[in-house]
Amino acid sequence: MSVPDQFRAFRIHNDADGYRSGIETISLDDLNPGEVVIKTAYSSVNYKDALAGTGQGKILRQFPLVGGIDVAGHVVASTDPAFKEGDAVLVTGSGLSETRDGGYGEYARLESKWVVALPAGLSLRESMILGTAGFTAALALLRMSENRQTPDLGPLVVTGATGGVGSLAVAIFHKAGFAVHAVSGKPEHADYLKSLGASEVLGRDALSTAAPMATARFGGGLDNVGGSILASLLAQTAPYGNVATAGLAASAELNATVMPFIIRGVSLLGVASAGTARDIRDEVWRRLASNWKPSNLDAICTREATLEGLPEIFTMMLAGGSLGRSVVRL
Repeated sequence: MSVPDQFRAFRIHNDADGYRSGIETISLDDLNPGEVVIKTAYSSVNYKDALAGTGQGKILRQFPLVGGIDVAGHVVASTDPAFKEGDAVLVTGSGLSETRDGGYGEYARLESKWVVALPAGLSLRESMILGTAGFTAALALLRMSENRQTPDLGPLVVTGATGGVGSLAVAIFHKAGFAVHAVSGKPEHADYLKSLGASEVLGRDALSTAAPMATARFGGGLDNVGGSILASLLAQTAPYGNVATAGLAASAELNATVMPFIIRGVSLLGVASAGTARDIRDEVWRRLASNWKPSNLDAICTREATLEGLPEIFTMMLAGGSLGRSVVRL
C-alpha cells in the first residue's frame, strides 16, 4: 500500500502568528523521520492532548507538530525487518506530540523502537480506548504488584476516578482481583463507577484528613490528583501498602510527613508512562490484552469522534467534564 501525496492531520503551531491548531493537508515529508509508516485507524484524547491542542499547557517542545500522544493502525511501509506491511501496531507516549509528530493524522511515521505489535486479545480500537490512560493505570498496578501489593492488604483507592486513567484503573484493578474504592467529586457518576468494578464510591471528604497519620483504611491506591488528597491517602494506607502517583489534577504540591513511610512502611511509587523501558512496556501490554483486560471497555469509551470533533472534546476536558475515554476514529 502506498501513502498518498497528501493527507489530513490535526497540526499545532506556535510562531509569529500565535498558538493555534487545526486540520491541515500535509505530506509524509512534513513528518519526523522514522522507520515505520502506518495508516492510522484510531487515536485517543488524553488530558495532555487537550493541554497541547489549546496551548493551556507547555506540552510540545518544538513546532509545528501533529497532535495526539497515542496512535494505532496498520503498517504500510517499514525499513525495520521486525515490522512488515499489514502488521497491526500501536504506540503510546514515546515523545508523540511532544518532540515528534503524533497520532492525529491519517498517516503517521514512527520510530520502530517504540512501536508495539498489537497483542492478541486486543483490537486496534480497544488498544486506543486503553491508550496512554490504560497503560498508565496498568503500569501503576505492575509497580505496586512488584512491591508485594496483594488484595489481602485492603482495597485500592482510585482518585479522580471518572477520568480516563481513573476509569480504567477501577476496571483494571477490579479485573486483577482487588477491591476498589473510587473517589470522585461527581456523585452523579456513582453508578458508572460501580459498573466498572468499584465496590464503594467515596466523596473527596474521604481523603480530607490533615493528620500525618490516621486509621489505616486502604491497602494503597492510585492518585491522579496530588496535593492534600495524596497526603491524606498516604496517611490512611495500611502497613507496607503502596500508593502510586500519576497525576496532579488538583495540585503538584505534596505537604506530607515521613511518618507513613517510617512507621507503616508505606511506599510512594512514581508512574511516568511516556518513557517506559521497552521490556516493561511489552509486559504491560501483554497483561492489558489478557488477565488485566477490562471486560467493559465499550462502557469506558464514552465518546468517539473524528478530527473535526477534537476542539470540542478539548474544551470539555479542560472544563472538568471528562467522563471515561474519548477515541478518535481516523
